[in-house]
Amino acid sequence: MFTGLVQAIGRLERSPAGVRVRTDLGPLALGDSVAVDGVCLTVAELFADGFRADVSEETLGRSTLAERAAGGGWVNLEPALRLVDRLGGHLVSGHVDGLGEITAIQRQQDSWRLEVAWQDPAYGRYVCEKASVALDGISLTVAGCEADGSRFWIAVIPTTWSGTTLAGRRVGETVNLEADLLAKYTERLLRPAGSAVPEATLSSAWLAEHGWG
Repeated sequence: MFTGLVQAIGRLERSPAGVRVRTDLGPLALGDSVAVDGVCLTVAELFADGFRADVSEETLGRSTLAERAAGGGWVNLEPALRLVDRLGGHLVSGHVDGLGEITAIQRQQDSWRLEVAWQDPAYGRYVCEKASVALDGISLTVAGCEADGSRFWIAVIPTTWSGTTLAGRRVGETVNLEADLLAKYTERLLRPAGSAVPEATLSSAWLAEHGWG
């Protein structure tokens, strides 16, 4: 489990077995979990300048790791949350839901406006104004979104902009997205057994009938 608060930036490379991350993240041990651009990986080998992690074809196919590693790209890093740590961001599992495309970057007076579109619009149902979203492992707050949530925008403060890989991202680039865990679990719990379309059953009347009104 992670918080989405990036602790370091590293350089990602392909290795004969998985990927290698060059970083000064700090003390790590074999078996530790590290979020690499929002993807939870396990430390399989340690080096003086970083670590190696095994990566399945499933993970490579559902995230940007293969693309980043092929070009020696920069990635956001966060070690796993400890029970004594402060939860300064939001609960992030490190399991990427889908990919998004940066559609606009706008410099504003005291921040940057970053607009992102889900490649699969169905994930938009987990997005609403002021919701949390993890973008390349960074905990961010949705400033606004289209009605279906498939396109949303965030306001990025200077500290986050300069302390993560966001400053190097460009319009048209692909990013890893993880929707808020609470939204996904709530949908699952409220969905009637056998129903594949929660939107068709979840309504104000249904909520009132089940004690939410």
